[in-house]
Amino acid sequence: MRIIMHLSLFTIGAVLLSGCAGSRESRAFEEASAIEKSIYEAQATQSPEVELSAMPDSASLDYFLRSAALNNPGLEAAFNRWKAALERIPQSRALPDPKFTYAYFIREVETRVGPQQHRLGIAQMFPWFGKLGLQGDAALESANAAKEQYESAKLKLFYQVKEAYFEYVYLRQAVAVMEENVQLLTYLENVVMAKYRSGSAPHSSLIKAQVESDKLRDQLKSIEDMLNPVKARLNTVMNRPPQAHLPALMRIAIDTVQIPDEQLVVWLMEGNPDLKANEHLAMKEKFSIDLAKKNYYPDITLGVDYILTGDARMPGVTDSGKDPLIAMLTVNLPLWWGKNKAAVNEAQAKYQSALKQQQSIENDLLSRLEMVLYQFREARRKMSLYNEALLPRAQQSLNVTQSAFEAGKVDFLNLIDAHRTYLEFELSLARATTNYAQRLAELEMLVGREINQQ
Repeated sequence: MRIIMHLSLFTIGAVLLSGCAGSRESRAFEEASAIEKSIYEAQATQSPEVELSAMPDSASLDYFLRSAALNNPGLEAAFNRWKAALERIPQSRALPDPKFTYAYFIREVETRVGPQQHRLGIAQMFPWFGKLGLQGDAALESANAAKEQYESAKLKLFYQVKEAYFEYVYLRQAVAVMEENVQLLTYLENVVMAKYRSGSAPHSSLIKAQVESDKLRDQLKSIEDMLNPVKARLNTVMNRPPQAHLPALMRIAIDTVQIPDEQLVVWLMEGNPDLKANEHLAMKEKFSIDLAKKNYYPDITLGVDYILTGDARMPGVTDSGKDPLIAMLTVNLPLWWGKNKAAVNEAQAKYQSALKQQQSIENDLLSRLEMVLYQFREARRKMSLYNEALLPRAQQSLNVTQSAFEAGKVDFLNLIDAHRTYLEFELSLARATTNYAQRLAELEMLVGREINQQ
């Protein structure tokens, strides 16, 4: 049938106008496909212990990060938003669906060659040259922005894991330190009790020992209670039950990092995914400006009508029963220039908004980087101070004072002060070490890359 031939012509025209996917689009789809494949393969080999209450005691920080990357629902949601944005690209580049029409002549139209009985028609609208390409380019930039938002979600997830992991390690260390000091204070309390019974120590020293012991046990209980919400925070980012088992993490391995501030700023400007996402959104709005300008030009619709005609009533009529074939051309008239101008103005305003938003994000990130760097340096300074100076001296002072107390040369109040100072410095060192690790993790999130320790 001749109408089939014309349908084929429409198909060829659609391919020529819509164009094939460019190399950038192909790379975007391939990248998403590769990540999805790696996720599925990793999930297929993942131990079911991650999803249950058990976790090996040998689990490292990398184990926690991998578990979070494979199981966190928020990260999976961001990945699916990226996939959905990619699927909008071929939709944007495709021609509108062709329209098929059918008409039945209730009253046949009598012509010389016979009565017209049915009418079949097909029409395809072709947007003005360049519209489909611009729509696809804008959709590609949206997909690239979604990809960077996925990367941002992954970096933030890793920071959440590290922050909770290091906090959990600190609390476990604090519990161990407090338990050790409770044992020491219990021993000292027994020593004071013996001295009190022998009359060599006043009753006030015994009361002071008991008060200090009760205060220390209360602090220990508070820290032990704090373990539960921190454990829940660490478990839930891995999509595990809040109180699922965690290994006894007892140490943070820390080496000092010496990175020039200028290098961190360069890394932030080049690698922060929030910045890169907004850059793609700005490019999308730039394409939208060109697309809005295309509305000043008409779209074209090509169509073919095919009329089924019966045989002529009079015998011997030339072309009796011949079916007419009608070619049609429709052009919309973009007369409402005010509407089109408003669309262009809207696109330009969105583009300017995206540029200003980019500047705002840069300012916020640079400001946050300065604060995190200050906290990072402060934690490193305190680590050095407590580890190299204060804690060794407090340990020496505690040993000397304890020996002097047992020899009856100093009273119990001096021993309590020395013990309290040592405990304070020991916990402060653990806190500074944790702050250092957490701020390093935050720096990595901001600059979008791992910072190697030196």
